[in-house]
Amino acid sequence: MPKAKPLSVEQIRAAMNKTKSNRAASRYLNVSYQHYKKWAKLYDATEEGYPNLFEQHKNQSGKGIPKFLNNSKDDRSVLDIIEGRLDPSSWDPQKIKYRLFEEGYMKEECYNCGFHERRVSDYKIPLILNFKDRNKQHYRLDNLEMLCYNCYFLFMGDIFDDKQLEGLEDHKPMNQSEVDWELDSYQLERLKELGLGGDDEDDGLDIISRL
Repeated sequence: MPKAKPLSVEQIRAAMNKTKSNRAASRYLNVSYQHYKKWAKLYDATEEGYPNLFEQHKNQSGKGIPKFLNNSKDDRSVLDIIEGRLDPSSWDPQKIKYRLFEEGYMKEECYNCGFHERRVSDYKIPLILNFKDRNKQHYRLDNLEMLCYNCYFLFMGDIFDDKQLEGLEDHKPMNQSEVDWELDSYQLERLKELGLGGDDEDDGLDIISRL
């Protein structure tokens, strides 16, 4: 077995910027957790107030990770889905998508154009999980890609149906009473990071009503 390659400080910092925990950073770099830990502990982070990069990127409280991903009752591994050992039909597709991001298996950006801008309303990056073989049960990493709405439209086809497009192009007023503005925990956490959210969903609804 070939010896694992050293990790540079630039590689580790880049992985830290893309992930929210050390384990996710090691997955992002496609190395073992122990190998990542060894190198991350070698690089100084005293300017940021930590002894090293490993300590800086610790996230034992799960900050910034949606609460539904920290559910201790669901200890199934998304890796089992990726490698075909677990049937994905019993999972919420949104949970799989977020876990692919949070655990470092996929980058949170468009795989075609690199788009990664976040919406102000909920701090999400508008991305669509595309299955290259059109089979939504095949979660192999080589079958998955993230596409922004524009690239999805260019390469895969319409996102909206004819009725939705007609409403958009005619600028028809939207009846807000018919719209479900419920925010999930991921969205609320992102709003809090922007200094826009409070501690409950009512604060999130008030924010959206003002946007």
